[in-house]
Amino acid sequence: MGVKNLLQKYPAKSSPAAAISHHPPPLLPPPSSPITPFPTQTLTPTRHHNNLLNFLTRHLPPPPHLTPANLLHFLRSKLHHHPLFTHYDYHIFNWASTIDSFRHDHTTIEYMARLLAGSNRMPELRSLLRFFSSNPCPCSDGIFSCSRSEPIFHHAVNSFIIAGNFNDALLVFNDMVKSIDGKASVAVYNVMIHGYVKAGYHDKSIEFYHRLLKDRVKPDVVTFNILISSYCRNGKIELALDLFREMKGRGCCPNVVSFNTLISGFFRERKFDDGVKISYEMIELGCLFSNVTCEILVNGLCKEGRVVDACELLIDFSNRGVVPKDFDYFYLVEKLCNLKMTDRAMEVVDALWSKTIVPSSITCTTLIEGLRKSKRKEELFKLTEKMIKDGILPDSITFNCVLEGFCDDGRTIEGNELRLLASQKGLESDDMAYDILVSGFISEGKRKEGSLLVDEMLDKGFIPDIATYNRLMDSLTKGRNSVKKHARAHR
Repeated sequence: MGVKNLLQKYPAKSSPAAAISHHPPPLLPPPSSPITPFPTQTLTPTRHHNNLLNFLTRHLPPPPHLTPANLLHFLRSKLHHHPLFTHYDYHIFNWASTIDSFRHDHTTIEYMARLLAGSNRMPELRSLLRFFSSNPCPCSDGIFSCSRSEPIFHHAVNSFIIAGNFNDALLVFNDMVKSIDGKASVAVYNVMIHGYVKAGYHDKSIEFYHRLLKDRVKPDVVTFNILISSYCRNGKIELALDLFREMKGRGCCPNVVSFNTLISGFFRERKFDDGVKISYEMIELGCLFSNVTCEILVNGLCKEGRVVDACELLIDFSNRGVVPKDFDYFYLVEKLCNLKMTDRAMEVVDALWSKTIVPSSITCTTLIEGLRKSKRKEELFKLTEKMIKDGILPDSITFNCVLEGFCDDGRTIEGNELRLLASQKGLESDDMAYDILVSGFISEGKRKEGSLLVDEMLDKGFIPDIATYNRLMDSLTKGRNSVKKHARAHR
């Protein structure tokens, strides 16, 4: 009878045709109270009504045998995935609350709380939490509260914060403080503080921090990082620095996020030297740099036009062994090349590479292009060979430009050796690379080497027909005078 009563309380409003469609009927308002009694009959039975009754009767035990475990299984495994009846989950939860032999425990409460939060049913979530506060979990019948109470409230507070409902978040937080044993976790305070900061309520975040201290809860590094960031974003860098000192005074060790936030705040206020000093204090305290730390410092100085200072700072950090191995210094190299300071760019790359801080492919490609524009071919050739040996492969266009530079210098054999090395490392040459090298051999009159390369082109399908093959071989025989006429025509 209990299941039938549930249906009688919430009779379907749709027609029989709507009951068999793929769209569920509109969500009905929740009952005014979780223990509201249900009427005993309905005047409007429909096909949808009967289908739901059959579904519940088939999958849900009768009230005397209903337990939190099998109700949770039904809600999670049966009802939640049903295309027509899933929106009845909270109604069924409330109906179960009216059964004298049944009592919700933290498993059903937590599941329903997360489900309501995930589907943005915030009024229902607030109603559920009021029910939970007045009807504690059975495992809290002794002198201690349920161990899952705080996680349930924690998740709910976070959900209300995300929804922008700070008033309900604060009410739920206060209910949690009353319901749990001892002091609340600092993590829940952090959720409230971070919510205020993210919404732009800086003063309220500071006010809640003072409440945390008044409640004798010890702030952690996350608490301080949130507030330091808020001070910096509001242009109060001096207060952020004071809080940073207070953090250390309270025995809380700052982490890399603390330092990054403070350095970024100084750079935002254009106090670059103060930001750099913080980075050296970071080294003294033994806090490891992250990629973000280096990006803030190096990129910030570059944007200010202090590119040389950024070079010296990065090299000094690498000598101290604090630069992360996977830090990409592409931005600095690009700035140096744009300023035609390729010699300084080479110095930075060599210094960091020697410390096993390997540049990325795009960093090397940028430097190769800078060297090519500066007509520093020898350094370009050495850089390309070194990056290929270390498994840093350039793109085909850059590689072909390097091969062309070898050929223009009459060093086609060295260019071909570089092609073979790149092939061993996984860079397959395209038809343009072969054509550049064949043209180089023709220009240098090296028929034997050129013929081998042409045969290789034929094997790889880069030569479309026998006529093209014959023209290339004829060009190799005639030598220099036919290089442009034949090889360039193929290109």
